[in-house]
Amino acid sequence: MTYTPEQTRRDDRAHVFHSWSAQAKIDPLPIVSAEGSHFTDDAGNRYLDFTSQLVNVNIGYQHPKLVAAIQEQAARMCTVSPAFANDARSEAARMIVERAGAPAGKVFFTNGGAEANENAIRMARLYTGRNKVMAAYRSYHGATNGAIMLTGDPRRWASEPGMPGVVRYWGPYPYRSAFHAQTEAEESERALAHLRDLIMVEGPDTIAAIILETVVGTNGILVPPEGYLAGVRQICDEFGIVMIADEVMSGFGRCGEWFAFQHWGVQPDLITFAKGVNSGYVPLGGVVLSEAIAGHFDERVYPGGLTYSGHPLACGSAVASMRIFEEEGILEHARMLGTDVIGPALDKIADKHPSVGEVRGLGVFWAVELVKDKETREPLVPFNAAGDAAAPMGAFTAACKERGLWPFTHFNRTHVVPPCTTTAAELEEGLAILDEALSVADGYCS
Repeated sequence: MTYTPEQTRRDDRAHVFHSWSAQAKIDPLPIVSAEGSHFTDDAGNRYLDFTSQLVNVNIGYQHPKLVAAIQEQAARMCTVSPAFANDARSEAARMIVERAGAPAGKVFFTNGGAEANENAIRMARLYTGRNKVMAAYRSYHGATNGAIMLTGDPRRWASEPGMPGVVRYWGPYPYRSAFHAQTEAEESERALAHLRDLIMVEGPDTIAAIILETVVGTNGILVPPEGYLAGVRQICDEFGIVMIADEVMSGFGRCGEWFAFQHWGVQPDLITFAKGVNSGYVPLGGVVLSEAIAGHFDERVYPGGLTYSGHPLACGSAVASMRIFEEEGILEHARMLGTDVIGPALDKIADKHPSVGEVRGLGVFWAVELVKDKETREPLVPFNAAGDAAAPMGAFTAACKERGLWPFTHFNRTHVVPPCTTTAAELEEGLAILDEALSVADGYCS
């Protein structure tokens, strides 16, 4: 029996409980096919995807080599308990630690990014014997009990109070500096001084970890100014604090490197990953442990585990994905798209549109910050806007979709985050649509 789009809609509305939604106020669009950098809905409308779904389809949709690898693994071994060794998991772990610059480290596999962050925090607390974790306001680390408390954005509010021991700090954001900095150098210096002051008053010996998104994702694609990550590394070394880099969104090609921290030559103690490791073809995430932290559990039991940790289908797809990245030069392609296509085009768009306050990013990870006034930098919509207050962003989003572009929007920003395999020609097409749609946003400028 063929399952029709009408049945899909009906059964979805009757039986699927959707995340982050008031159930009666949504009408999810059925997607019937996807390939490369495009997907098609049930009415035959084809969209160029500037979202990579949830910034995870780094390798594009239906990559034939990755699909074939999943099929081959399924035919050979679909599943096995984490208590056993299997070749897919072993090879995936070896390849990941090598590409993370931690060849003597180990990987604890999870089903996604939130579980990775949960376990990284547990590891840091057990390793240090301390409780507090410092996490940024402008951040998202997942929606499980601990990860949502690490999260700094409003998605945390409804879950409070939650896991204790989280201390908030402001990370660098030169365009809207919390430190009244005038330059990136000042922003880096003052953000580090702020972090050091918080550590002083909280008590260095009480702090297990500092967690940060190497490049902040949904909350603005905030690229750290030069010297900031090195400064965090120095502070962690000085006080015996574990540095956790959340690379769930920024890793595996998104920033033009295997991991974004490699841009700055800094090595974290724990690295969390998911999304791009296999482009979400099969759920997978994990924590890369440094040699020191992994060694801490040589004679101590690690009190954590997951039924599907290192699932063969997921790990087999990760191995294939990393091979494809290397065979097809995807890291190099992502870097080129950022420097030669996206960056120059967005600079021109910023000069043209009064609604564009700033563009920023690297690789295939960019934000366009929309404002009512370039001089005052007043956001196009208020922080965490909803209803009528969010109408300008809604109008901009609709204008993109009407023209065949599916945008990623959050608060007063639109993000340019297509698959890392998107061609230059496709990007130019999408950026031209973005240019047109921004004329709608311009209409709300003061």
